[in-house]
Amino acid sequence: MDLRLQGKTAFISGSTQGIGYAIAAALAVEGVAVTLNGRDESRVDAAVARLRGEHPTARVAGVAADFADAGQVDVLVQQLGDVDILVNSVGIFGLSDFAAVTDDEWMRYFEVNVMSGVRLSRAVLGGMLERGWGRIIFISSESGVNVPADMVHYGMTKAATLAVGNGLSKLTRGTAVTVNTVLGGPTFSDGVAASVAAAADARSVPADAMKAAIIGQNRTTLLERFIEPDEVANLVAYLASPRASATNGAALRADGGVLTAML
Repeated sequence: MDLRLQGKTAFISGSTQGIGYAIAAALAVEGVAVTLNGRDESRVDAAVARLRGEHPTARVAGVAADFADAGQVDVLVQQLGDVDILVNSVGIFGLSDFAAVTDDEWMRYFEVNVMSGVRLSRAVLGGMLERGWGRIIFISSESGVNVPADMVHYGMTKAATLAVGNGLSKLTRGTAVTVNTVLGGPTFSDGVAASVAAAADARSVPADAMKAAIIGQNRTTLLERFIEPDEVANLVAYLASPRASATNGAALRADGGVLTAML
């Protein structure tokens, strides 16, 4: 299916690996000029080179910025220019006992996972409305709906992301600009893969066996396997396209059936 995205521009935060990179690749294949982002200049350069190598005709650029640093974000925003598609993908996560999470850690999670999307959306939404077309997509998580007891700080940020996306969509009434949120599930991103490999090495078991054991503990997934980053990216690419013109203010699931309620 032609998603009719030729000639569009996109900025994807947190896109040097994992879901963000998969989204950038999916958009680039559709003819979108994509800008990748990460904290480290060398990793951004490597991701740009990788994407160009995989898709030689892709139009790819990169910019480094740490979303935990508001000053760096301000500089990034000034460099963005007109953006047709904004994907707020950057995020940090980790397991932690609720009592052990300090105020500073709560604020760090909020700065990166929530304020990144707030600041970027504030920078591009006005231009989208003036030009008469645009897409803002937030990458949230099923953890924002069913908050894990060992990731309360993370789940809070993903619930807040849902709220921001829902509220912003109401500012697009009567226009061809849409704001939607994607709820991912257990995804075998680069970060998860590294954690699985480390756990397997510590227990002297094969990585594939550790991977199967970890996802096997999740009795709520209907897929009964990890989601691949490309599977989330496919939904994002559709939402970014003109073909998704009737979808606005929605929270759509690419969670493998972890959330099984009808609504």
